[in-house]
Amino acid sequence: MSKTQVHAEIEGSHATITFSTDDGLNVLSTDVLHSFGAAIAKVSKDPKVRTTVVQAQGKVFIAGADIREMAAFKPDDAHAYGSLGQSVMSDLASLPSITVAAIQGAALGGGLEVTLACDFRIAVKSARLGLPEVTLGLIPGWGGMNRLTQLIGPAKAKRIFLSAAPVSGEDALHMGLVDEIVNSPEDMGQRIAAFCKSFHKAAPASVALAKRAARDHDDLGAFVECFRNRNSREGMAAFLEKRSASWME
Repeated sequence: MSKTQVHAEIEGSHATITFSTDDGLNVLSTDVLHSFGAAIAKVSKDPKVRTTVVQAQGKVFIAGADIREMAAFKPDDAHAYGSLGQSVMSDLASLPSITVAAIQGAALGGGLEVTLACDFRIAVKSARLGLPEVTLGLIPGWGGMNRLTQLIGPAKAKRIFLSAAPVSGEDALHMGLVDEIVNSPEDMGQRIAAFCKSFHKAAPASVALAKRAARDHDDLGAFVECFRNRNSREGMAAFLEKRSASWME
């Protein structure tokens, strides 16, 4: 059984969700998915959170699902596990804050699916990213194939999930799978902090609405809703008065 732990920490407007385990090999069992879902819910309930980083301690980001657990599955077990994973990834994608995956080591299978549910991905250039499920007689079950296809296009996505061959962080940058790379894990913290800071001028309510509009393909509905909260009035007034806006939660 997986010993992976999930911890959520909130400091002011920034949240961090961290995977860790004593042997450094993080995997996603049913229990870990429930813990991850609880961490996401904790972040979602705090209106002050504007940026959320999903990271891991150890030699990998997340090695994937718990194969020892899945080896005993019957179809009903697979349905329950897949439904749980899809629900947790959907909750992560639906967070109103801006989400960034900090990827070191390997992000494979379910681990890559976690990063794909985030808004952005920053990877160490030597990291390995892939969907190896077909080598186990399986396929990714948590929405990762669709998210990958939307992100990098069908041809590149199929090459990843049909070949099962992982790509490096550097190659992932070239194909649009990650947004930035850093040279080493030691460089990650500083780059993540600067990356998150770059979004702080945005109105939190507008960020949440923009994410929802992109997800639901409903720009008009979200645009109209902007005028139902005070931030739109404040933002336009600040622009006209040539001052910094003061956002309300």
